[in-house]
Amino acid sequence: MHAQDQRPRKFVWPVQAMPMARVLSFAYALLILYISLNPFDFDFETSLAPWAWLDAPSPRFITLFDVLVNILAYIPLGFLLVFAAFPRWRNFLALGLALLASAGLAFLVESLQTWLPTRIPSQMDWWANILGGVLGGLLAIPLGPEWLSGSVIRRCFDQWFGLNWVACALLLLFPWAQIYPQSSWLGTGVWGQAIFGSIDWGTTVVNHFLQETMITAICWLGTALLLSLGMRPRAPQWPILNGLLFLTVLIKTLFTALQFGAEFSLLWLTDGAIWGMLIASVVLKWALQLPKVVKTWLALVSLLGGTLIIHTLPDNPYFILTLRHWYQGRLLHFNDLMQWVSIAWLPLALIWLSWDKFSNRLKY
Repeated sequence: MHAQDQRPRKFVWPVQAMPMARVLSFAYALLILYISLNPFDFDFETSLAPWAWLDAPSPRFITLFDVLVNILAYIPLGFLLVFAAFPRWRNFLALGLALLASAGLAFLVESLQTWLPTRIPSQMDWWANILGGVLGGLLAIPLGPEWLSGSVIRRCFDQWFGLNWVACALLLLFPWAQIYPQSSWLGTGVWGQAIFGSIDWGTTVVNHFLQETMITAICWLGTALLLSLGMRPRAPQWPILNGLLFLTVLIKTLFTALQFGAEFSLLWLTDGAIWGMLIASVVLKWALQLPKVVKTWLALVSLLGGTLIIHTLPDNPYFILTLRHWYQGRLLHFNDLMQWVSIAWLPLALIWLSWDKFSNRLKY
């Protein structure tokens, strides 16, 4: 064998499509529709045609804030579409796709807003949305989907999740499901109150420190075990999940500051929440070593049990008092959306867990 043949060769990571970018593009388009058409009180009895805004005069008052919001709202869409089109369409072909998709979605939104009494469609909004989509595409092209296809980030996700993109999406969505104010930290949504309502405990005194500790520990243990079921066995599951918990704390702190003010940014981080996260993380280190069937049932029992506990125990009175300082303002629709994300995360996770278990049975 020649010495040249014995030299180590650099491994070229194969060019791959990006299913996650396609899922995120679709999800973000739905997000735009939700925010733009909320509260969905359509009045179809009006005699206006849906495209009447094309001939309408420009609004008398145009604020810089409205223009910037319309541009910024579509930048992520254009950015994601360039990655979603890879590898079939690249560079300026992908930019063209981002342009057409942004223009089409914005046209649909403006046309539907014709039937909304609380909305004013205009060409200014449409052109600002198109500009945002183009800017997002232009930002994505220099980064290059080819780079991301073989990047450390993509390889890590492939090594951690394989083809299990649903579990990866649930992991990325989890921090955003905690933004909406909840009476219990990591309470996996407001399903306790949404399904059962609240129980009146009257003047009964409850140790809220123990209550928060128990709910936080049970919910985080169940969530972490559920997400671990979507990871490969050789993935560093405990560090990944602890990193997710740290990211969730950072995002919650940031948005709490936006919702309640900087002085209340850590109001939710009580002693009970801290001890609950610490206890659950220690138990999780041991629980990750359990067989997959045991982890599945433990995750189900923890998540469903946490929901029942949140329903059974009374709301924290300090949480109720903090809601009086909540001025939503321009974040009204965003907070409404985060509430839906908070409610939807748990059932979506349980549906995925049931489907994953069912599909594994079919394989064997």
